[in-house]
Amino acid sequence: MITTKPVMTCFPVTSPLPQSAFCRDVMKGLSAPQKKLDSKYFYDAVGDRLFQDLMNCKDYYPTQCELDILSHQQSQIAQVIQQHLPGAFDLVELGAGDATKSVHLLHQLIDNGNDYTYYPIDISSNVIAQLEQELPLRVPGLHMQGLQGEYFNMLEAASERSNRSKVVLFMGANIGNFTREEARSFCKDLRARLQPGDLVMIGFDLKKHPLIILNAYNDQQGITRAFNLNLLTRINRELGADFNVDAFTHYAYYDPISGACKSFLVSLEAQRVHIGERVFRFKQDECIDMEISLKYNQEEINQLAADSGFMPVQDFYDEKKWFVDCIWKV
Repeated sequence: MITTKPVMTCFPVTSPLPQSAFCRDVMKGLSAPQKKLDSKYFYDAVGDRLFQDLMNCKDYYPTQCELDILSHQQSQIAQVIQQHLPGAFDLVELGAGDATKSVHLLHQLIDNGNDYTYYPIDISSNVIAQLEQELPLRVPGLHMQGLQGEYFNMLEAASERSNRSKVVLFMGANIGNFTREEARSFCKDLRARLQPGDLVMIGFDLKKHPLIILNAYNDQQGITRAFNLNLLTRINRELGADFNVDAFTHYAYYDPISGACKSFLVSLEAQRVHIGERVFRFKQDECIDMEISLKYNQEEINQLAADSGFMPVQDFYDEKKWFVDCIWKV
């Protein structure tokens, strides 16, 4: 007598998707006619390390330019802050990262005897945990409270904790990750959350030779490529997706007229990607819009200030005049 084992049919088990802003934004972005992922989600633990590598990359000039400003002109910046806010204040940094640049200003303000509390804000819990552990050792006497979350939510949280005047740092040319209309809206929203007399310092990457800009976002070491592709790996890990990362490549271009440097991931083949029960189809050569990094000239910067309710106070340039940190007043 011949017996056969019953045939077991296995079906993939679909875990419920996390109810998170990350999940919602990914699903929304990949469902759009032009697929798009939000660059703010680049920064998981791996993304944080890759961005540190990128900041040390020879082609990626913005970090070095702004570090030149903060490490050589911190005394003048502190003087402007003290001139407009002679009393106690809160120093709030949006997207603090590892504070490599702002640490120079933190030291200077303490040396000047300023009474302030530092509120670093970052979407990465890994970044905030590292700052809270390391920064008090690097800057003796520093009063700080790390805030992990979205910029404006955490700015409001800082305002609830303290009604002191605010100095808001928004450095690293992060303003360039918005379109011009988005940047105007962001600055107006920032203005609405501040009080008359408060200050902001915003870093702008300036228009310059197109190849200098393009090489910064398409570096020879391939760090930018890995940085972009890592977001697909994060989606696989956190949302249970099945992106074949090797089936995508990185592409960047710079338009010197509009000042827009854009990054894309390009599908190398026709493919399907599953996230939960959803299926996202990619045609060969179809692109995912990953990031914009907008470059400005001084006239555009001043117009942005005027349009959003700020008054320019003083501009600080790096030695090459490739970058500027602008102090504005409400």
